[in-house]
Amino acid sequence: MQTPPGLEVSSSHLVCKLNKSLYGLKQASRQWYDKLTEVLYSRGYVHSMHDYSLFYRKQNSSVVFVAVYVDDVLLTGTDSKEIDQLKVFLHDKFKIKDLGQLHYFLGLEILYKSDGIVVSQRKFVLDLLKDYECLHCPPLTSPLDPTIKLKAKQGTPLSDPTFYRKLIGKLNFLTNTRLDIAYGVQHLSQFMQDPREPHLKAAYRMLRYLKGDPTLGLYFRNEGDLSLTAYCDSDWAACPDSRRSVSGYIVFLGGSPISWKSKKQETISLSSAEAEYRALRKVVGELVWLSRLLEELTVSPHLPIPVHCDSLSALHIARNPVFYERTKHIEVDCHFVRTKLQEGLISLHHIGTGQQLADVLTKALTGIKHSSVLGKLGVTPSPPT
Repeated sequence: MQTPPGLEVSSSHLVCKLNKSLYGLKQASRQWYDKLTEVLYSRGYVHSMHDYSLFYRKQNSSVVFVAVYVDDVLLTGTDSKEIDQLKVFLHDKFKIKDLGQLHYFLGLEILYKSDGIVVSQRKFVLDLLKDYECLHCPPLTSPLDPTIKLKAKQGTPLSDPTFYRKLIGKLNFLTNTRLDIAYGVQHLSQFMQDPREPHLKAAYRMLRYLKGDPTLGLYFRNEGDLSLTAYCDSDWAACPDSRRSVSGYIVFLGGSPISWKSKKQETISLSSAEAEYRALRKVVGELVWLSRLLEELTVSPHLPIPVHCDSLSALHIARNPVFYERTKHIEVDCHFVRTKLQEGLISLHHIGTGQQLADVLTKALTGIKHSSVLGKLGVTPSPPT
């Protein structure tokens, strides 16, 4: 570091002792965010009420959005003149670097096609395979073996649990674009407290699945269809240790997936209908947030939003306002599905199990069935660069 201005040093051989780090302070990120917020506020931008990393400014027909992740910022909108002026304004305040059109952001690669874009993590996958020496392993067609049930206390404990935890952490980051491994990563995350040999073997199987096509990503069409559609499913008593069920849902905007989750339920469901109803509650909560966010983004969703579920019993519970003996033990918050149904936010539809796209988020599928679902999910290989 250079000598601070005003400090006279008698010898050139002396060095400065740094008593406190200039970077990495606990309050540094908060102070930076407060400063950036203050600067954007001064130019007329306001916070999104539904995503605190999003700012926007609306004037007549002009709208500009600013998405912030620490010191990485994305600018987009309908007013290119305001975007250019905002760049100059931010450069005067912070000395920013303009990287031009979006191609790479936080590990996400954006590739442009004539009819849309593909968002993938190809480089991250290749680096992951290289780090764990799987580049030359034969590929597999499914992330997990559907014939194997992993248990918490099964097998020999690993001598270095950190190795397993780092691998699962990286796989978890990959689920930002690879919803096809969301269930597998959620399942393997259950064993991070006490990882064992079978768990690590299953994690390496997932790496071999990724080796099959590292370029897979999400395809977003540039067509005008902005309608929301949701699918939800559950696997009753799937966990052999706790007997808790696994919920999964996926939400499409047009034909492109924009939100998905695979998660073990907080409580034990006493029936498959209850497990499906809890999965329905999760996706409706997500739809409430998404509909409000889209309205803020000047995209009003078409209501009611169709929600597809393959359980007739769960649909009957949601539509029937009478509390029966079989449903009175279910928490009150789950019944807000009925409220949103009556308000017209959602409409409920029954589909066959074969058409249930959220099935891939609740259980391990065979290679043939897993591959057949990928095309319907909007997961596609990235075009060559």
